[in-house]
Amino acid sequence: MNQVASLLRQGVAGMGLVLPAAAMDQLVSYLELLAKWNRVYNLTAIRDETRLVSHHVLDSLAVVGHLPDGNIVDIGSGAGLPGIPIAISCPGRAVTLLDSNNKKSAFLKQAVAELGLSSTRVVTDRAEAYRPTELFKIVITRAFSDLADFAKLAGHLCAAEGVMIAMKGLYPDDEMAHVAASWQVSKTVRLEIPQLEAVRHLIFLRPSSVTIPN
Repeated sequence: MNQVASLLRQGVAGMGLVLPAAAMDQLVSYLELLAKWNRVYNLTAIRDETRLVSHHVLDSLAVVGHLPDGNIVDIGSGAGLPGIPIAISCPGRAVTLLDSNNKKSAFLKQAVAELGLSSTRVVTDRAEAYRPTELFKIVITRAFSDLADFAKLAGHLCAAEGVMIAMKGLYPDDEMAHVAASWQVSKTVRLEIPQLEAVRHLIFLRPSSVTIPN
């Protein structure tokens, strides 16, 4: 894992991120655990360790500098992306990893326990059925659905002053045209991710009743 650690350090430095002291070791441990479980449970189609760094961990960490304050729910977390890298980089932040697949949830629970992510919890449920006692300031997804379905199925989890963030590849013009009128695109960000030769965007959605500051 020496190469993995080196690639992680280079990527984090390339994005200008300052991570907690324990974060790098935790990220390497997360990748080791992911590779181990992936051999049995097929959590991701990517098997190459270097591609796991660029396509999963650095891709997830790229959002950290764009997140507002507040609690987070990762919709369709799967292998814990982006939720676990976010939780590692922001250890005091309350993060909920939501996935309806029992095997994936089992991995998430094991990862949270082994990595010591005390502010992170795992919920096994479908987004549209989940009814938390407290709504979230940030509802984020990496590979859950298109924008319209994301807003439709997970919008009820977003606090009135919160934001929904979709991680996308190419700029999703077609998807944006089909988002319900009750939501508005408040911001878009093009991400530059070291070691990843691909286009990435963040799409921010807020309730249409909320005034967007100039």
